[in-house]
Amino acid sequence: MKNAVEIKGITRYYKNFTLGEVNASIPCGFATALIGANGAGKTTLIDILCGVNFKDSGEAVYFGNMTDIDDEKLRNRIGYCSSTDFLPVYWSLRNVAASMETAFDNFDRKKFKDLCKRFNLDDPDEKKQQKIAKLSDGNKMRTYLAGVLARDTDLLVLDEPASSLDPLARDLLCELFREYLSERDGERSIIFSTHNIADMEFATDYAVFMSRGKVVEEGFVEDLKQKYVLVHGDAENAEKAKHLMISFSGNKTIFEGIAFAEDADALRELDAAIEIPTLQQLSVGILRKAEAYGEE
Repeated sequence: MKNAVEIKGITRYYKNFTLGEVNASIPCGFATALIGANGAGKTTLIDILCGVNFKDSGEAVYFGNMTDIDDEKLRNRIGYCSSTDFLPVYWSLRNVAASMETAFDNFDRKKFKDLCKRFNLDDPDEKKQQKIAKLSDGNKMRTYLAGVLARDTDLLVLDEPASSLDPLARDLLCELFREYLSERDGERSIIFSTHNIADMEFATDYAVFMSRGKVVEEGFVEDLKQKYVLVHGDAENAEKAKHLMISFSGNKTIFEGIAFAEDADALRELDAAIEIPTLQQLSVGILRKAEAYGEE
């Protein structure tokens, strides 16, 4: 299988935080979610991959053979969207379109206009428009997404694109992800970060879980749902079950958590119910285990 990005030993050192070493493979043709709590290192990694921040060591290999993120040819193939204001706030949609058209030869102004309509934004061709500074956080993100999705790229790298969107806009974003990936028959890829996967599960094919600056698990979502199980049981069997589980919570009546699928039969012997976890449930279990391990 081809990789869109191969991350090899990337590190970045700060006074109170260290990223890495990060090693991960981002498969080509799929949407990959970087999942982790706030401060896990997702934004730092994304900024390094897009050349916004520098790394202290390691490398990223893009599309099999490209490593220089400052190469104009490589940058032209990547669409980057920050979770914070990365366009001048005094710009309007018309300014966004004009600047994108000047900076990138793969920007489609008509597609941008269509995307603005789908996102319920102003018509970028109208004379009277609001400035970005006057927009809500959700409409700012819609503006940024319309700009980046209107470019003909091979890889989207988006930092928390759904965090400020309402449920309908998140659903539209999932739809746009699918459209983007299907337009070039497996040659396009998406990386996006999130700390709340519930509304983006439909759009996620591959997941990379990060905790305290490191990758703690990765894999195709369907494979992870075969590797782990969701467990429910009565409190009277909680202590016997606890050592078989990677994450555990309970009260006076019940317990629940995530376990490896290979331990499912032993848990059934304790009258536990075994289910296929959602990606959200997997995320909580895997990250809770990683956080607990990091505190030891």
